[in-house]
Amino acid sequence: MPSQRLSVVVTRRLPEAVETRMKELFDVELNEDDHPMTKGELVAAMSRADVLVPCIADRIDGAMLAQAGERLKLIANYGAGVDHIDVSTARQRGVLVTNTPGVMTDDTADMVMALILSVLRRVPEGMAIMQSGNWTGWSPTAFMGGRVAGKRLGILGMGRIGQAVARRAQVFGMQVHYHNRRRLHADVEGALEATYWESLDQMIARMDVISINCPHTPSTFHLMNARRLKLLKPEAVIVNTSRGEVIDENALTRMLRAGEIAGAGLDVFEKGREVNPRLRELPNVVLLPHMGSATREGRIEMGEKVLINIKTFADGHRAPDMVVPSML
Repeated sequence: MPSQRLSVVVTRRLPEAVETRMKELFDVELNEDDHPMTKGELVAAMSRADVLVPCIADRIDGAMLAQAGERLKLIANYGAGVDHIDVSTARQRGVLVTNTPGVMTDDTADMVMALILSVLRRVPEGMAIMQSGNWTGWSPTAFMGGRVAGKRLGILGMGRIGQAVARRAQVFGMQVHYHNRRRLHADVEGALEATYWESLDQMIARMDVISINCPHTPSTFHLMNARRLKLLKPEAVIVNTSRGEVIDENALTRMLRAGEIAGAGLDVFEKGREVNPRLRELPNVVLLPHMGSATREGRIEMGEKVLINIKTFADGHRAPDMVVPSML
């Protein structure tokens, strides 16, 4: 790369400390009003920058990369998931892609437990009646939920976040089960007191709670489809903090409305910001605005990883968080 400072375009506002350090190191163009960039704006940004810093809301496909020209050399994604980026096409065009893995593990796992507790103990329903001013006092049969201890938790995807969820679930007295592409090492499995299921169908049919913690890939799209959702026990609940596309949202909504599934806690949605309006009507569903990793500490650490990836690249070395198609 030339000796002058790299030109970097950041698609959304980042924590102030991250933006300040980025300005110190590079020639940076910030998104001052934090508006979601259109396709055209993203293409224009890629055409005038050496480095693009997008986030999950910025879908970058092959056609957009083809219009980007030759200047772009690095997409330093602000986030761990890269399913919104056509990594294969980027690499074919000589554009490297990095991400920010590991820093949001604990934050996301905390949110999984928060959703499990919220759904099982009917927390939003209790909050709603208190905020409405219609609470008439304590009653022995009001807002009865389910006890967390003793519940069987089925974790779909036992990577960093799945294992962090398992450790938390142990403390709450839950029985941990999991399905994964590869079985964990016996020592790890033993420490987590986790039961492995090679068959996803067999596992989910026996669980009280399902936690989705796998990435969105072509093989996981609608992994929880209508057929699999029908295997769940009527008293089971499902929690998703990973990617909305892993669940057939329409099928899930139909079953929740019909009482065929007891409840759901969703931090992600199949169509991004377009949340199925029928989901919002259901009292047994907790909906959050993709805030699983939204801690000050986590977001700053994500930014620090972006900075390290760009700086390492600028210095002519391999960025530590390089993403290659074989990883996906």
